Amino acid sequence: MGVRGSVSEQALTNPRHVQLAAAAGGLAAHQLPLPGILAAGIATALAVRAIPLVASRRRAVGIGVLVVVAGVLGQIRVGSLQRTTLRPAFGTAVQGDATLLTAPRADPFGGQRALASWHGERVLLRLPSWGQPGSASIGDRLHVQGRLRAPDRAASALEAHATLLAARFDSTGRRRAGPLGLVDGLRRRAQSAFSRALPPTEGALMAGMVLGQDEELPPDVQDEFRTAGLSHLVAASGQNVMLLVALALAASMALGLGFRARWAVVLALIVLYVPLAGGGAPIQRAGVTGIAMVAAAMAGRPASRWYALLLALSATLAFDPRSVGAVGWQLSFAAVVGIAVLARPARDGLRRAGVPPALAEVVGLTVAATLATAPLLAVHFGRVSLVALPANVVAAPAVPVVMWLGMVAAAAAQLSLPLASSIAAIAALPLAFLLWLARAAAAVPAAQVAAPTAVVAVVALGASVALALAGRARPGRPDGQARCRRLLVVVATAVGVAMVVGWGMRERLPALGPTDLRVTALDIGQGDATLVQVRDHAILVDAGPAGAPIVGELHEAGVDRLDALVVSHPQADHDGGAPAVLDRMPVSMLLDGRDGDRSATSLALDAPLRRQATRVVPARAGQELRAGPLTLRVLWPPVEDGMAGGDPNDRAVVAIASAYGSRALLTADAESPILAPLDLPPVELLKVSHHGSDDPGLPALLDRLRPRVALVEVGRHNTYGHPAPATLRALAAVVPTVRRTDLDGTVRVDLDHGAVADVVRE
Repeated sequence: MGVRGSVSEQALTNPRHVQLAAAAGGLAAHQLPLPGILAAGIATALAVRAIPLVASRRRAVGIGVLVVVAGVLGQIRVGSLQRTTLRPAFGTAVQGDATLLTAPRADPFGGQRALASWHGERVLLRLPSWGQPGSASIGDRLHVQGRLRAPDRAASALEAHATLLAARFDSTGRRRAGPLGLVDGLRRRAQSAFSRALPPTEGALMAGMVLGQDEELPPDVQDEFRTAGLSHLVAASGQNVMLLVALALAASMALGLGFRARWAVVLALIVLYVPLAGGGAPIQRAGVTGIAMVAAAMAGRPASRWYALLLALSATLAFDPRSVGAVGWQLSFAAVVGIAVLARPARDGLRRAGVPPALAEVVGLTVAATLATAPLLAVHFGRVSLVALPANVVAAPAVPVVMWLGMVAAAAAQLSLPLASSIAAIAALPLAFLLWLARAAAAVPAAQVAAPTAVVAVVALGASVALALAGRARPGRPDGQARCRRLLVVVATAVGVAMVVGWGMRERLPALGPTDLRVTALDIGQGDATLVQVRDHAILVDAGPAGAPIVGELHEAGVDRLDALVVSHPQADHDGGAPAVLDRMPVSMLLDGRDGDRSATSLALDAPLRRQATRVVPARAGQELRAGPLTLRVLWPPVEDGMAGGDPNDRAVVAIASAYGSRALLTADAESPILAPLDLPPVELLKVSHHGSDDPGLPALLDRLRPRVALVEVGRHNTYGHPAPATLRALAAVVPTVRRTDLDGTVRVDLDHGAVADVVRE
């Protein structure tokens, strides 16, 4: 490209950068089939030669080969990490000792859960609601009796090999030994000092901030921190480590420490923080990222900084290539890249505006990390906090005080609990301030809003480019060249993040467990479409309005044929999409709730039914449809009741789907006047009637059903006022987990032997 210091010249003079990037890209591409990895290698070789990033064709071919080799090695590594000896025991009753790897925390579906070691392998231990592990902490051994099953979605996200559903457990009074046992003792003494010195909420907050142990923080406080964009303060994540680094730097600068001493302090804090925060995979990755940033800063040269970052990226992927799909991994590296590219221009601009150096450093780092991570947050969570940036800036003076006092108190606790408690007590005021700040920021109208990914990405990229171009050129470098270089780096960073997210989002839904009943509320707008699955069997109850993306939603759920399609009643928001389903995939039978209706939407089903020769069975109470282990038992409408011609909602099909001891009540639009007289058993899941419309009899019905999960299928910004506030209040009073398709999109619920195994917003 002919520009000294350009991206191409950096690559030509530092070929290790290109090699490391190729290795990391190949490891990230392990999810592709072998032909895809080969194609990626060829494309990389052509690209690095065309830009050019290497000096010869031979080197370009070598880079392409490196991508392929890394991709294959990544597949081998993932295979070894996923290898388990527990699979033959899936679905069987087991008992034995489990060692806690994380502290038990409340499960959204009742009871508690924790990562544990079972026969030397990681499992997700789900503890029943009628038992409490008391003061059990990391390293404690529990004697567990229960059932071992394939890893559910939550277990897979935590890289566990199985889910252990405990029916009974008892403390053995023993703890793990060795170096990890020593670290457990350090952590317990530190937590004891915090709890003795501070009120419960402040103590839980300090444990979260200093040790990454936030399980004692009340749920409403956790929600406030999340809404305010401050949840990274109490999470063992890359963002937490990056904030620790940023604030430690600011404090070191304020104390007048030299350059190398400043970074040595940061490095020591990271090394201490990782084991104290539990030493799990996310915090390990965060620690490696933080150490890479320290090494880059100490090197002091742009080439060395990028080399250190690429080395950390390659190292974490080599250790576990699955990290590329982990939200924490993506956020960690996005934050580091954002800081490397944008923090200096932001800091320099603030200093030129007269902001004190220490404050400019903190704000610059916060702005850089926020811009870099905002698109990822929108991709994964669909929402962004509009108050996150100001809240983090306002929190900046208090956070280092808490962190430093907490670290000193944790160290003192190993010698004297009274001394440690005295030190921790000093942090009561800044902790109270942070709690107030989170509450105040979360209370701001529209503090957190739904965020289309494309809009967030464009805004963040535009702000990043503007910030980079506004930076001051280095001495001896023309302004135009410096701005061009920054622009290229920003664009390359955005493309790289997009590639990582693309690879991470490629993973399909996990296979159903051998005893799972899966119920999915499909996001098809204002209407109903509920998919019920067991193994390779599937029944669709209603198909939403015409024009809804029902077929695409079914394909996303891994369904290409249906054992049955149920049309609950003749209304366009329930049967409008049925013709498209009948035309686009095999359907063994139609359970017909149209009840002789000959409206236009009902007539639209006749032609595809004839073309596909689909069997049609009128829906009547007492019927049972069987699809393998799945049973759909029809409770309503009765065979003859003289209601034909009345309100179609009152004739809607009401059915219970069941398998392996789990039950889901599917009510269509039938409300409590219809449901109350029926013989309804307790169920684990309730599909809420009529899109959550006002139903005075709902509280009494919920007292009978006692569901663990309620699904409200409703369209965004609908004109009917669905769901009604009274309905939401009634659900919140009884049901632990309530999900709405207008806010949560498609929602999948896995039930296993009467327990809620997983609830996922797709």
